[in-house]
Amino acid sequence: MALAVDGLEVRYGGVRAVRGVDITVGDGEVVALLGANGAGKSSTLLAIAGAIRPFAGRVRLDGRDVTGTTPERMVRAGVAMVPETRDVFPDLTVEENLRLGAYVRRRDRAGVEADRAAMFALFPRLAERADQTAGTLSGGEQQMLVIARAMMSRPRLLLLDEPSLGLAPTIVEQIFAMIAELAATGLSILLVEQNVSKALAVASRAYVMRLGRIAAAGPARELAAAADLEDHYLGG
Repeated sequence: MALAVDGLEVRYGGVRAVRGVDITVGDGEVVALLGANGAGKSSTLLAIAGAIRPFAGRVRLDGRDVTGTTPERMVRAGVAMVPETRDVFPDLTVEENLRLGAYVRRRDRAGVEADRAAMFALFPRLAERADQTAGTLSGGEQQMLVIARAMMSRPRLLLLDEPSLGLAPTIVEQIFAMIAELAATGLSILLVEQNVSKALAVASRAYVMRLGRIAAAGPARELAAAADLEDHYLGG
């Protein structure tokens, strides 16, 4: 099992943002985490990535307890996160952003070069703009860059937070096609996404969060066909 989250609880002061959440992601599996704004999805990802310390619960990676581990150590352990804020280093070029993504394995020069070439093959738009500063890219290109930069650390588990947010429909199609390509390589992915139909189409299983808890879970196809999905999702 690539990821196992048990009884996860996240608090901000007296506010319980995540309440007793259990999630698993198998080796090479894409799992969607759905829910309305404020349901606790991003907080769940941040706790898994080590960006915030859980108040309670356990996070296990490949069976090892990594609860509360620092973000740098999580990256070294094989976890990469792409936050919804789409943070690039705006004054650095596309090439330089990618190399920063490989910082934890910078001594493996041959491997870094091979991965750089692989990312340019997967994202041809980035190859065309390799020497362009990241701050001048379009929103879709920046999203491609942050995903490619995360992949430069060679993760076993990729955490994607709202990869289609604010993008044009044609770019959304490209982003999800790339997610499918990454999944085909055997990468484990936990995907937070507001575009329910797209998320369920690429995932094998899904969880639906409501008010910090898991309200529904199951195979993606079954959830997509469930008559009460909207009730779970919107809290009806």
